[in-house]
Amino acid sequence: MTTTDPATAPLDPELAAERDSLARARAALRAMRQEVEGTDLMLGDVVTDKVTNAALTRGRRRRLAALADMPGAPLFFGRLDFEPGTVFLDEDAGRGPDRVHIGRRHVHDPRGRPMVLDWRAPVSVAYYRASPADRMLVRVRRRYGFTTVGRGPHEDPEVVLTAFEDEHLVGAPAPDERPGALLAAEIERPRTGPMRDIVATIQPEQDDLVRAPLATTLCVQGAPGTGKTAVGLHRIAFLLYTERERLSRSGVAIIGPNRSFLSYIRDVLPALGEVDVGQATVAELLTRDLPERFRAAGGWVRRTEEPFAARTKGDARMAEVLRRDLWSHLREPVEALVVRRGSRRWRLYPEDLRPLLEELAGRGVAYGSGRELLSHRIAHTVLTLMESEGEVCDDRTHAQVRRDPAVRAAVTALWPKVEPLSLVLGLLTDPGRLARAADGILTAREQEAVLLPGRPRGPKSARWSAEDLALIDEARALVERPGGLGHIVVDEAQDLSPMQCRAIGRRCESGSLTVLGDIAQGTSPSAARTWSTLLEHLGKPTGHLSVLDRGYRVPAQIIDFAARLLPSIARGLGAPVAVRRAAGSLCVTPAAEGLAEGVARACRTALEGEGSVGLIAADADLPALLAELAARGLEVPVLDDDTGLDAARLVAVPAGLAKGLEFDAVVVAEPAAIAEAEERGLNRLYVVLTRAVSTLHVVHARPLPQALAAEGTTG
Repeated sequence: MTTTDPATAPLDPELAAERDSLARARAALRAMRQEVEGTDLMLGDVVTDKVTNAALTRGRRRRLAALADMPGAPLFFGRLDFEPGTVFLDEDAGRGPDRVHIGRRHVHDPRGRPMVLDWRAPVSVAYYRASPADRMLVRVRRRYGFTTVGRGPHEDPEVVLTAFEDEHLVGAPAPDERPGALLAAEIERPRTGPMRDIVATIQPEQDDLVRAPLATTLCVQGAPGTGKTAVGLHRIAFLLYTERERLSRSGVAIIGPNRSFLSYIRDVLPALGEVDVGQATVAELLTRDLPERFRAAGGWVRRTEEPFAARTKGDARMAEVLRRDLWSHLREPVEALVVRRGSRRWRLYPEDLRPLLEELAGRGVAYGSGRELLSHRIAHTVLTLMESEGEVCDDRTHAQVRRDPAVRAAVTALWPKVEPLSLVLGLLTDPGRLARAADGILTAREQEAVLLPGRPRGPKSARWSAEDLALIDEARALVERPGGLGHIVVDEAQDLSPMQCRAIGRRCESGSLTVLGDIAQGTSPSAARTWSTLLEHLGKPTGHLSVLDRGYRVPAQIIDFAARLLPSIARGLGAPVAVRRAAGSLCVTPAAEGLAEGVARACRTALEGEGSVGLIAADADLPALLAELAARGLEVPVLDDDTGLDAARLVAVPAGLAKGLEFDAVVVAEPAAIAEAEERGLNRLYVVLTRAVSTLHVVHARPLPQALAAEGTTG
């Protein structure tokens, strides 16, 4: 490996040449961006159609964002030396190996010759998968090391190329399972702020998943530290590269467990040149199209269900309860319908109307569409009577009959309009109505559990829960079919209820999904026990299940300690395998002097190192603990849905928000309190213990949960 200090000179000639290549690539990227900027002058003169002009302007804006040079991310991170003539068949062929730099986006020189190849391009596959056993025509793979150098208090830091490491594949021995020095350094590099991309460190098993074709619904069971979230994000970037035109029409979305998580991952796709991907929590997805006038001041979700009620409302049986209640609104015809046309009257009797209702109801049409279809059926039947009497009818006659006041009144009487919010509110506040719809489906106890508390006067005054939103969405889908997306990535999917799965699946009926999660980290009352069941509720029963069990970030001592909980929380699930060990990465300390004092000492010790520090405690206990820390001179900001992880090196995290986050060092306060705080508290504790990627310090004044204490207290 060749390396140098950026402050010293002279440079190694090869390193100097690589720095020059990086500088020229950055200059070429600036030129590409300036060329796109110049197109602004042409839009107004050439394109006069406002819609087309707006579309071109949006496309230009997205292209400019994609060509932005991210100051904290090197433009290329690797190089491949192929056999001569493999890649470039031009005047340089035969003069040496074909040499290509691999980076986050494509960069070409003024002649159009590639200077940096996009990591998603087919030729770049060799960077991640070539080995001595299968060189894929690669002679040498080079990895680069970079150092961030500060410029000043108000300037972006500069990323300087300081090292490179060559891996010769020709005649090389069998590969070592351990990563090389630069690869290991990049994997272990301390982090602060939001999540970084892993494009420079993608492993072969991850690359297989990232490059899965669009038609494949992929489910990834990923142990902590295996990179499942990164795989999902990089798969989006790959699909947008290979299927951009198709996905630009249908859309792509990321669904995460909470806003803190979405804030954490916000920079990954922009760093890869993708800036047009929507992000939402499940609650945001389900309320996006609800009438704003019904939204209360406290938001849509204003209540947390008890576990039994949450499981019942999240059960797929509720879909049938809602369907029954909705279709019970249809009314039997009891009067004749009379349509007047000039001096003639045309009558449809109840026995004429009844088959029309039954035929439409039996077809499985959306309830809202049924009203329109019924008016067409009635008009067609009337026209049949008219034609049998010698009347001449055409499309205009059909439209006139359909708009006739008598027909419209009959449709409203037989097929009443239904508003989804009001439907669910009425069902969940009327025990008798619920009993009729749930007969033979829900027990008496379950019916009582799903009723809304209080006596809300309307949707705005109702104290809705997250589970209620899935019921409202189901009702909306029964009334009117929702639009779809081309691809959806769902992270922490193991916590989705069957009803939430149905809501997400409806938005991707004709598209595909990337489903990410870990059964062992299921903490919600409706958390999935098996992926096959969850995929069925998503409407993708043939989805491909893959398992990631090699942890690259979390040291073995931490993984092994947390894995002691697995027999209690996910029997049959294999323990993850850590690639690296790190001395001193785990410390379990009884707080003989008091919990707050022990936590304060652990936090100060963690701050002596590099990177981010997370203090995690049971949600209910965190405020009192922070007050005691403040009294000891340690002020710790609290992470919530509005706080970014880049606000401070040390941040306090309620255990309920820890899922999906990572910190270099984690201090866990009182594991027993976390385990006892909720129904699936041991699962929550497993989540908390696996947030550290360098060091984990567990501080406890009470005995550890039995599963953790069984094999000792330190590692």
